[in-house]
This record gives sequence, C-alpha cells and structure tokens, in this order.
Amino acid sequence: MELRKRYLLFFGFILLLNVSKAQNVINQKDKIIEERIDFLLDENEGGDLDYTTLFEQLSFYYNKPINLNNASEDELIGLNLLNGFQINNLLTHIVIYGKLISFEELQSIDGFTVEDIKRILPFTKVSGDLSRPVLSFKNILKEGDAQLFMRYSSVLETQKGFSPIEENEFEENPDRRYLGSPDRLYSRFRFKYANNLSFGITAEKDPGEEFFKGSQKNGFDFYSAHFFLQGFGTVKQLAIGDFQAQFGQGLTFWSGMAFGRSPNVFTLKRNPQKLRPYTSVQENLFLRGGGITLAHKQMEWTVFYSSAKVDANISSFDSLNNEFTITSLPETGFHRTPSELENKNVVDNSFLGSNLSYNHRKIKVGITAVHNQIAANYLPRQKLYNKFNRLQNENTNFGFDYNYLLKNVNFFGEISHSINGGIAYTNGLLVVLDPRLSLAIQNRKFDKDYVPLQSNAVGENTSNSNESGTFMGINAKLSPVVSLSAYADRFAFSWLRFQTDAPSQGYRIMSQLSYEPSRAMEVYFRFRQRNRGKNESETTEGVAAIVDEIKSDYRLHLAYQVTKSITLKNRIEITNYQLGDKSRERGFVIYQDLSYKQLSFPLSFSIRYAIFDTDSWNSRIYAYENDVLYAFSIPAYSGKGTRFYISSKYHISRGIDFWLRYSQTYYTDRNTIGSGKDEISGNIKSEIKAQLRFKF
Repeated sequence: MELRKRYLLFFGFILLLNVSKAQNVINQKDKIIEERIDFLLDENEGGDLDYTTLFEQLSFYYNKPINLNNASEDELIGLNLLNGFQINNLLTHIVIYGKLISFEELQSIDGFTVEDIKRILPFTKVSGDLSRPVLSFKNILKEGDAQLFMRYSSVLETQKGFSPIEENEFEENPDRRYLGSPDRLYSRFRFKYANNLSFGITAEKDPGEEFFKGSQKNGFDFYSAHFFLQGFGTVKQLAIGDFQAQFGQGLTFWSGMAFGRSPNVFTLKRNPQKLRPYTSVQENLFLRGGGITLAHKQMEWTVFYSSAKVDANISSFDSLNNEFTITSLPETGFHRTPSELENKNVVDNSFLGSNLSYNHRKIKVGITAVHNQIAANYLPRQKLYNKFNRLQNENTNFGFDYNYLLKNVNFFGEISHSINGGIAYTNGLLVVLDPRLSLAIQNRKFDKDYVPLQSNAVGENTSNSNESGTFMGINAKLSPVVSLSAYADRFAFSWLRFQTDAPSQGYRIMSQLSYEPSRAMEVYFRFRQRNRGKNESETTEGVAAIVDEIKSDYRLHLAYQVTKSITLKNRIEITNYQLGDKSRERGFVIYQDLSYKQLSFPLSFSIRYAIFDTDSWNSRIYAYENDVLYAFSIPAYSGKGTRFYISSKYHISRGIDFWLRYSQTYYTDRNTIGSGKDEISGNIKSEIKAQLRFKF
C-alpha cells in the first residue's frame, strides 16, 4: 500500500506542474470520442466492442466540415453534437435574420455558449457558398472520396491455442488448438460522396481463424458490404446490403449502439436517423437486406427487411424434417475451432419492419412495427431468471414514439408492446432553465415479460425488460471557467436477474466538476458510484442471499496543450469494489500521455506510460487509448504492473498514410497471462498493429 501512496503523490505532483497558458486548442475530435466511449464502457462493462459506425460520421465532418448556413435538420442531428433546442433555434435564426456571417454570430442565438461553439468548430463552417451536392456521374468522380484500408495486428507472445501439440492429442480433441494463425487481418474499401452516397466492403479475420484454406477457402471469415443513398427528393434514404435501423427512443427497435447517460444531459434523448450504412466488423449488430425511407412533405415512411445467417448453439437436428433445435444465439463472431465452426451461420434470423412518422421541427411522432422470425425451434435453457423474457421462434413488437419542443422544454418518449409479452415505456424531459443551467428527467418501466428484439433504450439492464427507474441530471455553468455535471439514476428489478436470485433495486450516481481556464487546458474531477443487488455467493442449489454490490470510481484528469504541436494528458483513477460484508477490493491507474502533431511535419505520434495496481478483476479499470484510424483500443487494467504504448502516423505522400502501433503490458503479480487457449506463459503481453490507407 505504501508503493501505491508514493505513486499517487508523485503523479499528483506532476499533474499540477507546468500548466501551459498557450492559447492552442485541444483536439476536439479525440476528446469527444474518448468522453463518449468512457460512458459507453461504463454502461456496457466491456472494452471489446467496435465503435466504428458510431463515430465515423464525426470523423467525416472533421475532414469535411458541414456548412451551418445550408445544413438540413437531419444533417445537424447526425452531427451528434447539438441538442434539439440548438438545432431549432439555429434554423429559426437563419429563417428570420438570414445566413450566418461568422461563428461569433452563434453567441447571439439562444442555447449556444462559447463552449458549445468551441466543441463544434472543428466539424462545421460558416460559408456563403450555399450549393448542395448534385448527384451526377461527373460530380461523383470529381468530388467523391475513396479510401482503402489494410490493417494487420497480432499478439507477439505465443498463446496456448497457437502452440505446438502432438498429432494424437489434437485428433483426440481438435478443440484444444485454434485452426488458424494468431494474426488479425482487416481490409476495407469505402467510397463516399458528400453525405449523400456511400458504398463499400469490409472484411476481417479474427485471430485463430483460417485464411484462404480449410474452413475459410474464401479468405476472410467475415465480409460486410453496403450501398447507401440519402437526401434525394422523395427517396430520402435507400440502404442495400448491411445497414442499421433505428427508431424512436430505441425501445421498439434500435440496431447497434447509442449514447446514453453521460455528463452531457442532452445525450439522454435518442436522435434516430432511421436507416444508416453499417461499416463495422461486429458480427451481430447489423441488418442484412435492404430498406427505404420515402418522404412527402412532413410525412415519412420507412420499410426494411433483413435476412441473415447467424451463429446458433444446436442442441438437436431432425434430419427427416431438416429442422434445428437451438438453445442460444452466440454473439462473439469467433470461428476458430471445429466446435465454433459447427455453430457458424446455421440459422436464418429475419426482420421485417416499418415506421411511419410525422416530422415537424417542433413535433415528431412515429409508429413502428417489427416482426422477427428465427428459422429453428428456439428453446433457450430454462433458468428461473429468464422465465418471462425469452425470444420465441416468432416475435412482433409495436411502438409509438414522440418528440415535442415547447420553448425551452423538450418532451420525448416511446411506448412499446410485445405481442407475445408485456409493455415497456420510457418518457423524458429536457429543460433549459437558464443559459447556465439545464435539467434532464427520465422515467421508465419495462415489464418483465416484454421481449426486446433489438432495442437500446436508456436503462440499467443489458436488455430493456424487467426494470423500472427514474433518472435526473443537471448541467450547471458555475462561472465562465467552472462547470458542474451530475446525475442520479434509481432503478428496480421486479423479477430475478442473472446472478441475482430475487427482486432487487439499486442506484447509479455521477458528479463531475470541470475547470477550463483556456482553450488549451482542461481539468476535471469525477466521482461515480453504482450500487445494485447481487448474490452473496455463487450457488447451484437453492437461492442465494442478496447483498449490495458497490463500485465507486474517483478520477482526476488534466489535459493541456503545451505548444501547437505537443499535448500532455495526466490521469489518476481509483476504484473501490465491495460485495456485501466481504473485504473491499481496491485498484488504481496512473498514466502520462504525450501527443505530438505538427501539420507541416509528416510524422505524428502518441505515447502513454501507465502504472496500475488492482486487487481483482472486480476492481479493474478501463482506459481509452489512441489507436490507428477506425480502430479502438480500450484495455482493462487488472492486476499489478505497467503498460506502455506508442501509436504513430506517417504521411508518406499525397493520398498515402501509414500507422504503426506497439503496446506492451508488464505484470509483476503473475507468471501466466490469460486462460484457456489464450493463455501466455510469462508476464509480458505485447501487440503490434500496422495500417495502410490509400485515398483516391
């Protein structure tokens, strides 16, 4: 414990030294991505998701800023940086007073603060050129943007699943080793014209999967392709291939991820874009087929169909009738062993859905209906906690959603009904009480027998069922340089949950005090705590006693730009975990980041050195790391040791960029890392990643 104290004192001293007063601007894109992933991690409790689709639009606008003078409401919503009040007030201002002359004029519009303008500055522009993209072959070739990515990554140490094995041992149990190499391979081509046309193909091979041999004679294990049109008269959207469909507040149907509880209370409200192209490699978060949105005045009608072969755990097969009986639909996407390959793409999972909506700037209402059919006898393993909420071979959900702006108040919500089950609803309220004070309230109730198909409404449970709760949050500007964000979410579960053998309740709270004395410096202190019921111990017989599971996090973060080229970041994070009366489990992470980027120099890089010490996996801490473009590294710091990485980018020539990343984790409390076939003999784990991009 004395070692921990010395680390904390040393880095705490560094944190307060040499704060630069330079008037440079901290990279807003990286800052926004890191902030939002941080809270997505908090809600999803994992760092292995692919966030490409979620943040790709942000990167697009960073390279090609949107003109605020002729941006549509849909484009401003898609930016995901402006709330409904700001969008409505901006469009009204332009109608009444004409086009903006400069960014400074935004300060005269209700709802826009200096911080808001600073946040959107890298992604927007104010221009007198009001021309809109014209879909013609000549313009597409002249102004379209084509990019080809090729990426390679691999763990350098030998993992057990890739180590040599005697032939007779392998024949006795073929699942003891992976069939393919330890390399992860990724390739992607995408063509995009403005925000109106996109098509491309993405392919990936996971470590352990074969490549152009054996089970993967076609090369990559996963392929994804899309064609997407948007904003052309009556045909507002057209999606063919792989896509996502998102409606209302995410309750009736929402494929993919979405933002939720965060320091910015306005992320509480979902802003659906109906159809979107899918460009990630998460093998279970998309639809495959087609969809179209037709628009006439304020009315819009969306219809989509998806039919995709998905992985399934087969319990029996009736060869006479060619019928499967399955127990679950795994979502890992791994096909590395004979048993995993047996479950690959064995069942057809289809969706047919439609949404009819009325869209006015201040009022929006919609009706959604989705039918799901699984082409197999779906018989999940009987567990007491999933007695009520189980998918069946056929499922249908209907929903109604609304969004209403009344001066400085925004009402929104959705109610949904499962034909084979119960009802779920969520209702919210956003209020701008003062330019310096905003309030958010949400009330929700998801019946225990409500059956989510693909849903992602704001809530505590991993699925939108068996839950009721009330959320309250505030954003307060205490002074020109100090702001406070806080929320409290109280929830209850009327039925059992996984590892919770009785109805339970809990809460989640967060408060963050931020200090930004200049555009080059940001300091914040954050406290988060989650308390919910959990079994006191794992048991296979009887019912376990329910106790409080409490996890608390304390973070002090400082980022400052020393020069136009150099940015430093420091962080101290401490966590405490306790289950009932058991001993408290503690952990901390301290890191120092240095980033270098100069526009006139072809090389840029980011470096981190971190020290971590946690008592257990329960007290682990996640931290976002800079990575190659469209890749995400969010490791869990668990155990005792140090971690280092360097991520660099080199601009080779016009249209050609190369990234190289190396990371290494050194453990001082173990002689093996990982378990099962991923086990490494030793206390060091290293990874290398290389990426090449061609722009045409």
